[in-house]
Amino acid sequence: MHFTELGINPLIINALTALGFTEPTEIQQKAIPLLLAGTKDLIGLAQTGTGKTAAFGIPLLSMINTESRTVQAIVLCPTRELCIQIERELRKYGAQIPGLSVLAIYGGADMGKQINALKRGVHVVVGTPGRVIDHLNRKTLNLKQVSIAVLDEADEMLSMGFQEDIDTILQETPTDKKTWLFSATMPREVERIIARYMQDPARVTVGNKNSSARNIAHKYAVVHRANRYRALRRIIDMHVDFFGIVFCRTKNDAQEVAAALIKDGYLADALHGDLSQSQRDTVMRKLRNRMICIIVATDVAARGIDVSDLTHVIHYSIPEKIENYTHRSGRTARAGKSGMSIALIGARDLRSLKAIERIIGTSIEYMTIPDSATIRALFIEQAIKQFISKECAALQLESESARAVLNALSKDELINRIIDQHAHRVLAIHGDSIDLNEQYSPNAQYNSSERRDNDYNRNRGGGYRGDRNRRFDRNNRGRRHGGYRHSRDFSSHAGQ
Repeated sequence: MHFTELGINPLIINALTALGFTEPTEIQQKAIPLLLAGTKDLIGLAQTGTGKTAAFGIPLLSMINTESRTVQAIVLCPTRELCIQIERELRKYGAQIPGLSVLAIYGGADMGKQINALKRGVHVVVGTPGRVIDHLNRKTLNLKQVSIAVLDEADEMLSMGFQEDIDTILQETPTDKKTWLFSATMPREVERIIARYMQDPARVTVGNKNSSARNIAHKYAVVHRANRYRALRRIIDMHVDFFGIVFCRTKNDAQEVAAALIKDGYLADALHGDLSQSQRDTVMRKLRNRMICIIVATDVAARGIDVSDLTHVIHYSIPEKIENYTHRSGRTARAGKSGMSIALIGARDLRSLKAIERIIGTSIEYMTIPDSATIRALFIEQAIKQFISKECAALQLESESARAVLNALSKDELINRIIDQHAHRVLAIHGDSIDLNEQYSPNAQYNSSERRDNDYNRNRGGGYRGDRNRRFDRNNRGRRHGGYRHSRDFSSHAGQ
């Protein structure tokens, strides 16, 4: 199918053609004709990266009256990054519509500039709930003429606590407006929004409900927390083309893991809520320009990352809300490409893993963390290939002293020095021979009585039977609040 078959405004078709877009994605094929035909309310269920912005953006732009300078459509989304991304995409799709004005309003940006833009007249506002509320309170944003309200990433907005803000914003819009809701998952909170604000909505689903993209390979490894950082390094180095995101639960974890990776020579940076907007923009610019190849991020901070060729997503820890696994994994395998999602889990996460499998509708394959010898051999092979593939000039070694130094080296010594020069970092940090994998059988079925006797249950000392590489320090909250906690000393792993 071609975009021209969907009844889209010719001016938008021209813009899409200029962008190189000719064939709509599945969600676009299903949603655009319905919305252009006048469907009032619509629910779109699709994994991130499937083209949802164009699915609602193209019909939305087709319905804007540019002769009026009032706000006619509002798009709500959870994060600044996603807000900027949506605004950018809408501007591209409407590039040939004369007089069209699209504005992103989000926290961390200059309020005065946003107010001045609103005063000049804006047709489409893309905003985060908090900043939209700020403008409503200041009376600088009027939503009384809005005919279309879009809730993008609705599940994430609600999980971030924006329920009251969304209620307040929608109450400022006309009751007869069109409401289009797009989400990757459908928790109860989203169902309540649908029941309250939508009337007999049409439903468009790509894949199964809450499903993950088909072209993502899902894997997991069972690793103790004390070994998790070393396992992360081995996974990254095992995939020489690694270009992806490492997800952590907390801002502190994200910062610490990123700092440890940088110290160990990786091109990495952190992305979390404590960064200013300019700092976040700098990190994203470095990622898009391949100045870094790893971002260590929290769930909220990573929303809106739109880099089409990310190869991997690593779950350094399972998300607190298992539904967020879908959002995390959706950062890779975008725009029809393939990707890999790898979860590093502890024994007590196995039950959550099964719940995730039920949500995404597919099994997650067990994998083992490669040993250091395998990674060293891989990098030596890569170093040799890179070395011999480079063209070099036919130089004459005219210095007798330099010739004497080289002649003093054996062939094996010279090769070893060349390899060390090209793979020094990996050889240095993967010098251990420790097996990082927990004792685990992916085919075993554990019931409650067996679980008391297997290697994964805590004994009275607070540890796990069968683990030889665990480090614990006492938690002064006492046994009643967890007894022991695992230490997180990333620096102690450097060079191991």
